[in-house]
Amino acid sequence: MSPATRELTAVSADGALVHVEVHGPEGAPAVVLAHGWTCSTAFWAAQIRDLAADHRVIAYDQRGHGRSGAPAAADGYSTRALADDLEAVLAATLAPGEKAVLVGHSMGGMTLMAAGGRDKVREHAAAVLLCSTGSSSLVAEAMVVPLLRAGRARTRVTRSVLGSRAPLGPVTPLAKRVLKYATMGPGASPDKVDACARIVHACPRVVRHGWSHVLDALQLDVEVSELKVPTAVIAGTADRLTPVVHARRIAAALPECLGLTELTGVGHMTPIEAPEAVTGRIRQLVGTYVQVEESA
Repeated sequence: MSPATRELTAVSADGALVHVEVHGPEGAPAVVLAHGWTCSTAFWAAQIRDLAADHRVIAYDQRGHGRSGAPAAADGYSTRALADDLEAVLAATLAPGEKAVLVGHSMGGMTLMAAGGRDKVREHAAAVLLCSTGSSSLVAEAMVVPLLRAGRARTRVTRSVLGSRAPLGPVTPLAKRVLKYATMGPGASPDKVDACARIVHACPRVVRHGWSHVLDALQLDVEVSELKVPTAVIAGTADRLTPVVHARRIAAALPECLGLTELTGVGHMTPIEAPEAVTGRIRQLVGTYVQVEESA
């Protein structure tokens, strides 16, 4: 990924420091990227590389991830905190009233849903793209544990796996096989599996564990109905972490849904597994919903 045009630190409502990168030319139409659990701005490398040629791409590390500070207390792990961080990023990078396309993958999508009803987010949201995400029942409906059918036993085992305090350790061939099974489609290429593994394994285990509780208790169904901006949804049909049933449910509940794109054979890591599809949808949204004022 090329170096950012500029870097800055946004200060969230509770004082948390959020690392922000801005790529591309000033004055170009803006896109804001919010990554998922255990990831970082590096997750968006393909989108940044493509879009920064003619867009201003704003990417930030969710709290505790990448170069953003970890929450100092347990209450710093919450969807409210994620929404606060997004507000801070928008305020630090966009002019008053300036519109952008907001894109969220997995926990980043949950961030956008949690913040969708906030006036300070609506001020800047021209359109939204939700990638591979869910609004509730994440642990009960995940299929990352092989051989077990849906029910209490699978939910219990899934909760223990996703909420594990164990370090992930080095990126080994076995670690990559496990990660690919749980988070990527069967056709994901080795280089993409390796990229995802290196990003995920870099997440501190304390942070990974802290956010696992938030995902376990997630309940954003009401907030989906408050996301009253044009919103598109993308999901992979081979997603085990947030199966496509989540995307279908969200699409049906959105006040202004622009459609659901189901990517056959693609897993949870859609921006890395299917970069052309994700980037293409972002470009469509920008072209339709973001107007940039020409300077005199």
